[in-house]
Amino acid sequence: MQNRPEIELKLTSDPMYLCGARELVGCIARRIGFDDMECSKISLAVDEALCNIIRHGYNKAFNKPIWIGITPIKPTSQYIGGIEITIEDEAKQVDPKAMKGRNLEDIKPGGLGVHIISEVMDEVRYEKRDPVGMRLVMIKRATRTEESPRLSGQQSLCIKSHSHSTSHTSS
Repeated sequence: MQNRPEIELKLTSDPMYLCGARELVGCIARRIGFDDMECSKISLAVDEALCNIIRHGYNKAFNKPIWIGITPIKPTSQYIGGIEITIEDEAKQVDPKAMKGRNLEDIKPGGLGVHIISEVMDEVRYEKRDPVGMRLVMIKRATRTEESPRLSGQQSLCIKSHSHSTSHTSS
């Protein structure tokens, strides 16, 4: 990674941890200002990327390292901000130019992860890591609208759900 992300998460390639990665990314996207539908799409793109690493890069080995980096993108006059998500692994390297989704007219289950990622995100880059592994960089920007959560003062669902479970006791 060129610049260190503001949030870094290391996990093993066990599918058990996918839900935690999805929730983390979704909550951060919501705080940045994405609506619920966009948060779900961004989480889906991350889930697809992680599944592809586990299934294809690591051949379903559940004990290999995966790193997720998350960096909010600062607001501009056109965007309320955005999110840059970097996912790195030590899996077998493939030619980044070969990273293409299958033909959508070929109707069969599976094989849509790369297509979903490229449809959901504004920018997608696959890179070889030196000396081993791959890096996926995904960028999504949130367009400035009147209903943007960051502008309307709406609180994140993540904050709401945690604020009700906190209790203070005095002695």
